Amino acid sequence: MPSFSPRCVLRRLSGGIALMLAGLASVSNPAWAQHVLTPAQAEHFARLSFPAYQAFLSMPADAARPDDIQRNAAWLEAAFQARGFRTQALPNEGKPVVFAELPAGKPGRKTVLFYMHFDAQPVTPSEWKTDPWTPTLRARDATGQWQTLPWGTLSTGPIDPEWRVFARAAADDKGPIVMFLAAIDALKAAGQLPEVNIKLLLDSEEEKGSPRLHTVMAAHQVLLQSDGLIVYDGAMPANNKPGVSFGNRGSIQLDLTVFGPLSAQHSGHQGNVIPNPALGLSQLLASMKDAEGRVVIPGFYDGVSISEADRQLMAKTAPPAAALAKRLGLARLTPFAANPLEAVQYPSLDILGLSAGQVGAKAANAIPATATASLNIRTVPETPPARMLGLVRQHLVAQGVHLIEGETPTPEERSQFPQLARLTMLAYPSTSTAARVAMDSPLARWVLQGVRAPSQTEPEKVRMIGSTLPMSGAVDVLKMAYVVVPLVNADNNQHGADENMRLGNYLEGVRTIAAMLTTPLP
Repeated sequence: MPSFSPRCVLRRLSGGIALMLAGLASVSNPAWAQHVLTPAQAEHFARLSFPAYQAFLSMPADAARPDDIQRNAAWLEAAFQARGFRTQALPNEGKPVVFAELPAGKPGRKTVLFYMHFDAQPVTPSEWKTDPWTPTLRARDATGQWQTLPWGTLSTGPIDPEWRVFARAAADDKGPIVMFLAAIDALKAAGQLPEVNIKLLLDSEEEKGSPRLHTVMAAHQVLLQSDGLIVYDGAMPANNKPGVSFGNRGSIQLDLTVFGPLSAQHSGHQGNVIPNPALGLSQLLASMKDAEGRVVIPGFYDGVSISEADRQLMAKTAPPAAALAKRLGLARLTPFAANPLEAVQYPSLDILGLSAGQVGAKAANAIPATATASLNIRTVPETPPARMLGLVRQHLVAQGVHLIEGETPTPEERSQFPQLARLTMLAYPSTSTAARVAMDSPLARWVLQGVRAPSQTEPEKVRMIGSTLPMSGAVDVLKMAYVVVPLVNADNNQHGADENMRLGNYLEGVRTIAAMLTTPLP
């Protein structure tokens, strides 16, 4: 793995910008009508950004490894400094969050804080077709199979929008960061000042739930203060049309352990004699949902209300259920709501994993001593985490379960209660609560104007996405409204093997960012 020292990166980036300015002659008289880069201009600056994209993707960025994060943070500081930004590494227990600010230009402009993250999901290299930290350019052949192209293909000739770059974090979320750099390069080369003051907050632990981001925000409230926050994360609608999201669900984890005998017991001697905690756990989990996927825990959906206008909007923009089921290899989707988009407007409860003994060839003829399930609840603004934990506790008690407070039951508890379990919650302040903003706010109108400009296509407006972003801190600490602008292809395989970025999305992402930066915020 090559090394990327900040000094070395700064020299390379400075040289790259000089090359860009020299090559600008090939882009004759950039037209800035409606503050939009032409497709040819976007391709030009995207091509100049690909060496940086390749270098950035070549750097592992697992948030569990502080050394990874520190190398990436140094790279980012050098990249933004080369473009005239002031930068600062905000302390975060060895995993610095990067702040960057472009010195003010035009007086009286509003300030926008842009959020992205540079950490990546962990990888299992054996699941990938190529090394996940070696960016690979691929194109589909006549049979639909992916074939590798030389990386140098990106520097010569037209760029096929259907080509893809495969690497971990290619889409989630290093791709948008380099798109942002390319958009800044384009504006600088044309002498175009942004119409907003620019601040950036680049998160280092988003894939771990940003457990301390709210603390970082609280410690730097003055530094981060802005007139609104834009999140460049997540995938565009399945049809690849522009989209804007106005909220996201929160996320908490509940760990439920059911206790059986003091130790695993012979299934021949004790089968039909002692209760099996794995079966007990299964029955408890089955009691939480009906056959249509609706949670039957009393009060789980209380307070959630969706207007008829919002339902109609979701019906128009939701991905077709049949197409989604086919893509996922399913006969049908859960018949929870009228469409997939409406379904994620409600809180959800899902099993993340189960553990009780071993399976297959490793299975022992023994009744396990304990059985554990990890559950995920996605919250919405009307269903805060503490309330949801309380509802699950009440439901378990109603099923006859005695919930213990310690790590293991006491002898007295074992002798008194036939069903023993422990329930704990894992929740981070940055991600546990959901947030949603009005679609007609000044910030929302500004975003829609900028996103609409490149293609003159009305963006799909999403009331709330089902996934979780670490924006609780922005709302609770900074008291700041935010809007999510996804830029990457829907089928990017984020969090899975063979994550990829469609280059057509990359080019349009550069145009979208440039258009937003050159649109005044009222």
